[in-house]
Amino acid sequence: MRIYTKAGDDGTTGLFLGSRVSKADVLVDAYGDVDEAVSLLGVARAVCPDPRLAAVLFERQRELFVVAADLATNPGHRDRLKPGISLVTEEMLAGLERLIDELVHERPLRPVFIVPGATPASAAIDHARTVVRRAERHVVQAQDAGHHVSPLVLRYLNRLSDLVFVLARHAAGDVDEAASHD
Repeated sequence: MRIYTKAGDDGTTGLFLGSRVSKADVLVDAYGDVDEAVSLLGVARAVCPDPRLAAVLFERQRELFVVAADLATNPGHRDRLKPGISLVTEEMLAGLERLIDELVHERPLRPVFIVPGATPASAAIDHARTVVRRAERHVVQAQDAGHHVSPLVLRYLNRLSDLVFVLARHAAGDVDEAASHD
C-alpha cells in the first residue's frame, strides 16, 4: 500500500465523505489546528508523571478526533455522522464541564497570571491550550466564511481550552510560577 495518493498535488484536500477544498481554506486551518492540538496533548501525555492526568489527556486526544471529523465533513453528508465518533455531542461538552468543575474543586485557581513552564508536562499542556484557542479562532473564521460549523464544535473547543488550562495548573502542582500585577 502506498501512503501517497497524489490527489493533493493540485493544492486541494479531501473532505470526510467526499468533495475537495483548497488546502489554503480556513476550514483546513481549523481542523489542522485540531490535529496539532492532538499531537501536543500527546507530547504532554508522554512527559506527564501523573497517570490520572495522562488518562485525561488521552481521552481529550480521542475526542479531538471527533471534533476534526465533524469539521472536515462534506456538508452534504452530515446526516451520516455518528454521535461521539464523528459528530460532537452535548454529552462530550457536559463531560468537559464536569471535569473542569471537579479539577477546580480539587485545586482552586489562583487569581493571577501564570507563566507557563513550571514543569515539562504543564508547559506542554499550556502549549496545547494555545493551539486549541487558535483552532477556535479558525473555526469562527470558517463559520464567518460560510462553512457549516456545528455550534457544539465551537462550544467544545471553548470549553476544552478552559479544561486544558486547569490541567496545566494540576500538572504544575505547587511550583506554578505566578505573576501578579500588584
